Amino acid sequence: MSRIGRKVIPVPAGVAVTVENSVISVKGPKGTLTRTLHSDMIVKVAENEISVERPSDNKLHRSLHGTTRSIIANMVTGVTEGFKKNLELVGVGYRVNKSGEKITLNVGYSHPVEFSPEKGIEFEVVGTTKITVHGIDKERVGQIAAEIRSVRLPEPYKGKGIKYENERIIRKEGKAGKKK
Repeated sequence: MSRIGRKVIPVPAGVAVTVENSVISVKGPKGTLTRTLHSDMIVKVAENEISVERPSDNKLHRSLHGTTRSIIANMVTGVTEGFKKNLELVGVGYRVNKSGEKITLNVGYSHPVEFSPEKGIEFEVVGTTKITVHGIDKERVGQIAAEIRSVRLPEPYKGKGIKYENERIIRKEGKAGKKK
């Protein structure tokens, strides 16, 4: 049995969970998240906890058990605390500006690159080289952070580019001179 799938998910005060067929909706102080889960998974909602069960031990159900539990746990965490990803710009002249909701990246291209946040996502700019992506949906926060990072991936020689806050860039040695 899945170790993760067996764990019950505690539901904090102020969070309402409803399950209809295979659609789960979690409503909390930061917003509402709705998701369609696999129809075979059995989600039981008690007063202060949610449990996920699988109908059989076949391979598909075993693989969905822990995944379904993790998705629901992330929904509960998202509507109570939210998620964030921190990005850093490393490089001479690399900077980010925020105007209204949009952010503008100047990362060595001949033109600035603009990003507008989706519904439920917020950008926060600290100084001129740090970006924080906030939201209640863990998947969307991670995806948008990855899209911003992909504008200028960190390169291994000087480490220039957009990287996650705690990301360690593996550095390569530059071209060696001629030996005589």
